[in-house]
Amino acid sequence: MLGLLFSNLSIFLFLMSNSSWYLKIWSLSLISVFSFFQLYSPIFSYESFNSLISQDSMSLVLISLTFWITLMMMIASQNSVKKFNNNSTLFSILLMMLNLILITTFSVTNILHFYFMFEASLIPTLLIILGWGYQPERLQAGMYMMIYTVAASLPLLLTIMWAGSHLNSFNILMTANLRQEMMSSFYWSYNFLTLLIFTAFLVKLPMFSVHLWLPKAHVEAPVAGSMVLAAILLKLGGYGIFRAYQYFNYYSSSMTILIFSLAIWGGVLTSIVCFRQVDFKSLIAYSSIGHMSLMLAGAFSNSSWGWAGGLVLMVSHGFCSSALFALANYTYEKSHTRSLLLSKGMLLILPMLAMWWFLFCAINMAAPPSINLLGEIMIFPSVIFSSSYYTLSLGMMSFLAALYSMYLYTTTQHGGSPKYTKPVTSLKSSMFLLLLLHWIPANFLIFKSELIFLWI
Repeated sequence: MLGLLFSNLSIFLFLMSNSSWYLKIWSLSLISVFSFFQLYSPIFSYESFNSLISQDSMSLVLISLTFWITLMMMIASQNSVKKFNNNSTLFSILLMMLNLILITTFSVTNILHFYFMFEASLIPTLLIILGWGYQPERLQAGMYMMIYTVAASLPLLLTIMWAGSHLNSFNILMTANLRQEMMSSFYWSYNFLTLLIFTAFLVKLPMFSVHLWLPKAHVEAPVAGSMVLAAILLKLGGYGIFRAYQYFNYYSSSMTILIFSLAIWGGVLTSIVCFRQVDFKSLIAYSSIGHMSLMLAGAFSNSSWGWAGGLVLMVSHGFCSSALFALANYTYEKSHTRSLLLSKGMLLILPMLAMWWFLFCAINMAAPPSINLLGEIMIFPSVIFSSSYYTLSLGMMSFLAALYSMYLYTTTQHGGSPKYTKPVTSLKSSMFLLLLLHWIPANFLIFKSELIFLWI
């Protein structure tokens, strides 16, 4: 309820502050700080259900992440959007529409409402990509994103409608009874139901083999679109998997073993694909697929440590990938290219930007004291204890994550200095503020690690 209240209040402040971009940022920052401090209040540490909404610590953490990243998107879009006053108002309205949709998705108890909001988040994202994208290929990227997500979620809609007519209720807490009814019939039907329900979430996550829309969308999206895609929209898939797993109890479905294996070896393959990229936004997008594969392995490990580590990895990836896309945008503004082969020697020209590249590449490879390390420490034992056959793939994924993070840093920062067509100007204070506000929670949230266990 508090997240919905904050979101409605932020929309009101946005509409009232139609003429000032900075007033919008200040109003959103105030609401973001309030939503962050609610995590430290004992009142909101326990589940509280009513007929419409439910909030536990998992949904509260994701709601706070949504507000925080929305503020970061506003700060990052100053140079590209604020110059055009007519478009800046529309951009702000789309941003707050997306904010309200995401907060509602993380709060509703009606599974039909959840599906509606799950799909409605595509519309503002598509408009942001089409309206403020860089190249004409953004039309193809938007089409890829829509076709993949909508086509994969239609089986989920059919399953929801069938379950609602069978149980006479669309409450997500009542869907646990569906498992007993399916297990009483043929065993293959329960495996088929597992595939139908998880397909929509696996595409949104995305899992390897249904991931082709994500690099295209990231490459063509503006900086705000890339930040919200990586930091929040990918978490919708993880949130849906956790909720479906929590209430359907998929410990006996053999289909989960297939998804488990495909996810964890797909993470290894996408980590290898990172070395074949020449666009650093595409490389960061493929690294997101690898991290989400590790989160999916924790979700399917059938252990409380795996679930808690998956939530930690979702939050840490939200801060880290959002900051990496912001850094990629700042590098693009200075070098006027996204090619790894041409963006060399930035350490000689902008050493402060190189320092931030190093800090967030270190977080991306799970270096201490980031919460990314906490998530991997919790996921690795839970996955190995579930099956020792995954030890090799986990080790390769961890090694390759460190390798492509160092590859990303050394390729862009070291080497010969390129001949730029325009003089490189100094960095603005808003960039330092943006990166600092990503770095602080990505490292200091480890002091509030008990939040991740309260929802299990």
